[in-house]
Amino acid sequence: MKDKNSIPTKLFWVDLEMTGLDANNDVILEIAAEVTDFNFRTIASYEARIKHPRELVASRMQLNNWWQSYPHNRDEFLKKLDKGKKLSVVQDELVALLDDQFGKEPAVLAGNSIHSDRAFIKSYWPELDLKLHYRMLDVSSFKILMQGKYGHVFDKDSNHRAFDDIQASIAELQDYIKWFNHES
Repeated sequence: MKDKNSIPTKLFWVDLEMTGLDANNDVILEIAAEVTDFNFRTIASYEARIKHPRELVASRMQLNNWWQSYPHNRDEFLKKLDKGKKLSVVQDELVALLDDQFGKEPAVLAGNSIHSDRAFIKSYWPELDLKLHYRMLDVSSFKILMQGKYGHVFDKDSNHRAFDDIQASIAELQDYIKWFNHES
């Protein structure tokens, strides 16, 4: 366990695209990761697609209705998965990224509804999970506060592509911080 009193200087932004939200039955299709400082400047980034048997991916997609309305080139995306990496290779690369970028500093996971991504990380990449701090920065918590208390709504596009979703999450958090700075 990393020192809980250690103050982080960076964030480890992650977005996963999965066949669904059940970490016990669904599979990870794509990951994007970005290391930023607290001014949200990118220090390092990583992207990968995960290779699975096509039949497994197709059957899981069939069970999850949101894939049925997937607006962008689902077949093209599936073809790209055929050229993806093994889960174990991606885990090794992500652990190396954390070792390189964070060293002994806590790697705080950040993103939107990041608890879902963390569940998949725990299930599929246990070595990576051990490298992460138990604290997380979840932008969706800010969303609830901003909408419910202040009526401030951030209009975010979600195209279900991991790297684009990270960029949108960072922009959303920046919008909330800007709002607070303007109000004070």
